[in-house]
Amino acid sequence: MKTLKLLFYFTFCSLAFSLNAQTLAVYVSDAANFNSGPYQVAKYDENGAFLGQLLNDDDGIVWTQDMIFLDSEEAVLISNLGAAGIISKHHWATGNLIENFAEGLGGPTRMKVGPDGKLYVLQWSNTDNRVLRFELDGTPLGDFTATGVPQSIGIDWDSNGDLYVSSYGGSFIQKFNGTTGADMGTFISGLSGPTNIFFEASGNLVVFNYNSGVIERYDPAGNYIEDLITGVNGCEGFDFFPNGDILIGVGSDGSVRRYDSNYNFIENFVEPGTTLLTPNAIVIRDDIPLSVADIAHDISFVTPSIGTQFRISDEAAMRYDTIQVFDTIGRLVETLEPETSMNWDASKLIEGIYFITASENGQKSTQKIVVKKN
Repeated sequence: MKTLKLLFYFTFCSLAFSLNAQTLAVYVSDAANFNSGPYQVAKYDENGAFLGQLLNDDDGIVWTQDMIFLDSEEAVLISNLGAAGIISKHHWATGNLIENFAEGLGGPTRMKVGPDGKLYVLQWSNTDNRVLRFELDGTPLGDFTATGVPQSIGIDWDSNGDLYVSSYGGSFIQKFNGTTGADMGTFISGLSGPTNIFFEASGNLVVFNYNSGVIERYDPAGNYIEDLITGVNGCEGFDFFPNGDILIGVGSDGSVRRYDSNYNFIENFVEPGTTLLTPNAIVIRDDIPLSVADIAHDISFVTPSIGTQFRISDEAAMRYDTIQVFDTIGRLVETLEPETSMNWDASKLIEGIYFITASENGQKSTQKIVVKKN
């Protein structure tokens, strides 16, 4: 391991005693020169100061795409587009390889844990490009979607639980039944190399157009509404701060830019041409996950992930005994009674990040949400 990585580890150990302080860390996946490195997962503090590399070429990562942190295992999953279709699992504090979570995939790109607690994986270069599904212990569950999406690289679910996948090469977004995986047709076409997508509280869909450098908003029926951000060529990767600010990776100049909750530019969080070449995934999280340290996994059982009105999936309501809401320092905000057709009004809370945890027989899962009032 490099000196920076060792410094990272010892810093982690020393910070572990500061139990009352919440320290945010920002992890950024760097695709570098695409089919050639140097690849890395870089770490920054909440002000954008570079803290070193969690992972680099020495750790066997190749054309990194996405990150999923598994707190209960103190591990992070990395999808590698150029490493024989590997999703690798590493220790989240040191970067040491634990094992290959999956192998032989068709160029894995985005990964996200769905409403059913399974890991959904998109494929860039497989012959059928179907969405794959895994248990969080790595057990393969096979194809989820009935049809494929070529060069798929963006994924999210709407408030009804239906699945949406973007095709970079096809410049469209495809819709699938969230329960059966059946193809429900093209939702939006005529885009310009779409990468990330996510649903807002209103049900509107935000689309990152990598080639045109325009981030757009579409209504729940797929109709264009407006441009939110322009001039972000190579836009890929995003996450939200507790106050609703959003970080966006910009591949054209190797920057990470910060915008407020209304998509107004604030600053370069990572300056162009400094520590990154092609940022393509961003995760903001507790540097030391103390607030909800006993949670099992991040899953998506709440929709949308941003707003004040949230819906708990029927599957989660039937599966879990207890559903609780915590703030970022671990204080219990509210306990919800599991029931079908379950809605939760968060408008009484201050804006920021919260964690909804669901438990069953001592096992807990969590989802991060952002309370944002518009």
